[in-house]
Amino acid sequence: MPRPFHVVIIGAGSTGAATAHDLALRGFRVTVVERGEIASGTTGRNHCLLHSGARYAVNDPISARECIEENFILRRIMPDSMELNDGYMVAVDDADYAFKETFLEACEEIGIPTREVPLAEALAHEPNLSPNIKAVVQVPDGVFEPFRFCLSFLATAQANGAVIKTHHEVIGFVQHGGAITGVQVRSRRDGRVSVIGADMVINAAGPWCGKVAHMAGCDVPVVPTAGVMVSVPARLNRKVIHRLHLPGDGDILVPQRMTSLLGTSSWRVEDPDAINIPREHVQRMYELTAQMIPVVKRYAPRGVWAAARPLIGSAKLADGRALSRTFESFDHAKDGVEGFVTITGGKTATARAMAEKVSDLVCRKLGVDAECRTREVVLLSHRAYRYTA
Repeated sequence: MPRPFHVVIIGAGSTGAATAHDLALRGFRVTVVERGEIASGTTGRNHCLLHSGARYAVNDPISARECIEENFILRRIMPDSMELNDGYMVAVDDADYAFKETFLEACEEIGIPTREVPLAEALAHEPNLSPNIKAVVQVPDGVFEPFRFCLSFLATAQANGAVIKTHHEVIGFVQHGGAITGVQVRSRRDGRVSVIGADMVINAAGPWCGKVAHMAGCDVPVVPTAGVMVSVPARLNRKVIHRLHLPGDGDILVPQRMTSLLGTSSWRVEDPDAINIPREHVQRMYELTAQMIPVVKRYAPRGVWAAARPLIGSAKLADGRALSRTFESFDHAKDGVEGFVTITGGKTATARAMAEKVSDLVCRKLGVDAECRTREVVLLSHRAYRYTA
């Protein structure tokens, strides 16, 4: 490119960070604007799970396939940031046990490695598991720390010229002749308003992407769906522990450093910035996860929080569990607005694939012939990120 195209990315969560890395590798000028700190939205409040896809194998095979493919890629490109401790899918009752064969067949079809684990072996490795469990299947889950996850992508993007502007909130767009040519941002440090010109703007604002798109007169079919998570001040399990059934409430415990994270519930919210946590959801997390690891009830919460998932689908669906965890990119030329695209849905563990998809779209729209390289390029350490004013 004789003059590198300039792309502005809205959002410095996992999707925005991975997209900055992808586009910087392809030779674009990249600026990331984030209203808060890095990973201060949904990414920083997730389950920290490097998904194997097993959780979704039966009822959401598209998402499951995305998860396992990205799982293997992230192991290669982010070797210092993952705890590759695997996961156990555990059958608590007869219904779970009957589900096992359906689960194993679905995993085999998708390509998710599984191993049936003898109960004695499972209990020896995870002594806090209920002695009444009926079956255990091992899957290749892992754990990451979300803030460091984002920093690794952004540090590598910075090394390739990207500029990261935290605490800069998008308050409007600059438009000429039906095309967006820049973003208007307000510094949340000193209140100053400025304009950043762009050849293309990417909306990677997660559950806020609908609000961002609305400022440009566009629509995104995103359904913010919250889930409560609870941390307890003890590492009760070595591996990630899931219940062996279709995804539901309180069916996962994720070890994170010296804590365990219990989750999660699901309900629709109107505003991702105003999530009221139902007290009964917290109690429900304890009651349900205790069916897998009974000792969890001995511990008072270390922390309780909720994050809104940016699920794609119809707002008419009351149950967020019915919505896929896959992702999609939207070219707002269909809304009559050029120079503006959105990437949303997905999971932190599929952020790299989401970045590849939207970056391919940007290249097509700008006529740039540059292939994705993020499947092979090993990321810098999170420690390489440089903080700027």
